[in-house]
Amino acid sequence: MNLLKTLILIFTSAIFYGQDVSDTTMTTGPEKGSLIIAGGGRLGPEITEKFLELAGSKDALIIVIPTAAGGEIDTDNVWFAKQLREYGATNVHILHTYDKKEADSDNFTEILKKADAVWFGGGRQWRLVDAYDGTQTEKLLWEILNRGGVIGGSSAGATIQGSYLARGDTRNNQIMRGDHEEGFGYIKNIAI
Repeated sequence: MNLLKTLILIFTSAIFYGQDVSDTTMTTGPEKGSLIIAGGGRLGPEITEKFLELAGSKDALIIVIPTAAGGEIDTDNVWFAKQLREYGATNVHILHTYDKKEADSDNFTEILKKADAVWFGGGRQWRLVDAYDGTQTEKLLWEILNRGGVIGGSSAGATIQGSYLARGDTRNNQIMRGDHEEGFGYIKNIAI
């Protein structure tokens, strides 16, 4: 399946949850930069290649955020970081914490000030909210887009990009309207 068909499939399968059908509010993406919103599971080469293209080059500063996975994160073994390196990316870094205080610190966020691209891995999207919402990290992610960079993600890393989090409950992922309902909103008026 080519990239355009994949992206169309992703957008047409997005869930418009809880919106009044008479609402004329537009679904909008970021004014600058690009988003890659991919389904869960392993990605085909066209997604990885497009992400690298949008990052600017194989030497672009790319940050992979595996926080949604939960538990202990083996930063040497993050799947998408390894995949990017297999495709020739030379400047891939892992950024991870569950501590909002750390995510708000200058030391933790310094690398984001120069980043060209960020990839959110899969897992549970509420972990990303708990770690990064309202922090300097979240602000600097927006700045990456404003500089013309790219933010991508798969599974939870895709859903966090919308403004509404369907199945964002800490108890289980079967609850549609859970205790976490707001994503980072790179695309407004949508659940992914």
